[in-house]
Amino acid sequence: MPTARRISILVAAALLFGAASLLPARAAEPIKIGFGMGLTGGLAASGKAALLGMKIWEEEINAKGGLLGRPVQLIYYDDQSNPATVPGIFTKLLEVDKVDLVTGDYGTNLLAPAMPVVIQHNMTFFSRFTSRPNSEKKVMT
Repeated sequence: MPTARRISILVAAALLFGAASLLPARAAEPIKIGFGMGLTGGLAASGKAALLGMKIWEEEINAKGGLLGRPVQLIYYDDQSNPATVPGIFTKLLEVDKVDLVTGDYGTNLLAPAMPVVIQHNMTFFSRFTSRPNSEKKVMT
């Protein structure tokens, strides 16, 4: 990824979190971070390890007072390493669980099916290990 693009992404992320700090804090309500993770199926080994790391982060952040003075709550569902389950998971995260942030599983085949749902809800989508699932949607990658 070109350096200018990386800088643009970092600046956008900083602005996003900076703007969030201007919102009134509701200390009692957690910041909900939602995602699907392959806990069964072909990606279960790496999915379980990734989830463990995320849970450790959640505990450490909350022990230090949370983010923006609010606790963090991870909300996740097993996508069974199956792209067909992903749109339903993200619909539930955004419409039922009302998460504040969404992040994705690993790889294009499990991230691309989430993109239409995330875009429809006008959310920023943090993802890892993908090969530009946004390119057809013409949104920032």
